[in-house]
Amino acid sequence: MRIPPFRLSLAVPSALVAGLLLGGCGTQTAASEAGGGGETKEPCAGGAAGAGGERDGVRVVGMVERAGARESASPSGRVSQRPGVSVTADSLPGVGTSAGPCVVQYDVTNPGSEPFTYTITFSLMDEQGRAMSSVEETVASVGAGKTVRRTLDHGGYPADGPLDAGRVRILDVERVPSDEAPVPAGTCPASGLRLTADQGDAAMGLRVVGLHLENCGDRTYSLEGYPVLQLLDAEHQPVDGVEILRGTEGIPMAGGDGEAPRPVTLRPGEAAVSGLAWRNTTEFGEAVTVPYVRVRAEVGSDPVMVAPHLDLGTTGELGVRAWRKDESGSGAGRPDA
Repeated sequence: MRIPPFRLSLAVPSALVAGLLLGGCGTQTAASEAGGGGETKEPCAGGAAGAGGERDGVRVVGMVERAGARESASPSGRVSQRPGVSVTADSLPGVGTSAGPCVVQYDVTNPGSEPFTYTITFSLMDEQGRAMSSVEETVASVGAGKTVRRTLDHGGYPADGPLDAGRVRILDVERVPSDEAPVPAGTCPASGLRLTADQGDAAMGLRVVGLHLENCGDRTYSLEGYPVLQLLDAEHQPVDGVEILRGTEGIPMAGGDGEAPRPVTLRPGEAAVSGLAWRNTTEFGEAVTVPYVRVRAEVGSDPVMVAPHLDLGTTGELGVRAWRKDESGSGAGRPDA
């Protein structure tokens, strides 16, 4: 007699499968797809913003589900590209490895009367409140009186578990008029000249920030002399009482330019370099801080507003170096510009 094979059939409720798939956000689903009783939570519920989650028009909102998280998970860890938003995430632990389906969401509100471009520095904290790393996002052209919503979806999550909104701090917010914002690497303004400031250097009270001018256009450009500067406060109003020195000989330990300004000719793809130098010495009087500087390559050039955060102390002096040709070959497409 032939004995039929024994088959064991296990029916797994679809609600259980859904709960397992959404477990990365701590979601528990008690209701079934058939409409059974029980309470259903949103996939990324919780994770409210903590102290330090609001500053200068930027507010951490909470957690939301990552776009496309239900469809697939990308193993590459590549940063998604969104129009008007550039993201840098250098040296972040766990980039692209444990991002999970939930991301931190934040709002940017422009209370001004013209479009502004925002550069925001976030700090990512561990469970003990210690800063682990930071990430910078640039949100371009936020309209006057408008609020835009963005997500920290770069995958920069802490090594000890998924990031939540309560572990994000806003360290700094810079905002400049959109028509004066430095253009990002790989793009070229209508003038054909891309002007940027680097991250600068500091030692023993001396501060130095480089200014870089790239000819990204298709014609030769010539200039001679010094950048034209206007110092601005946090509300982009002129700062008085600071002397702008031509050359850096008058700034202790900054060193001199070594020679008088000379004509500089930039063919397409070539660059020139200048720089700001100052000391943050504080003695008698009120210390002066200059968050923003409006820079023109020369008189009549289009202005570009940079944010070097000049902590001038009580010195009342800022030195600026003459333009010279950048022979290092690093002027074009600088990653930190």
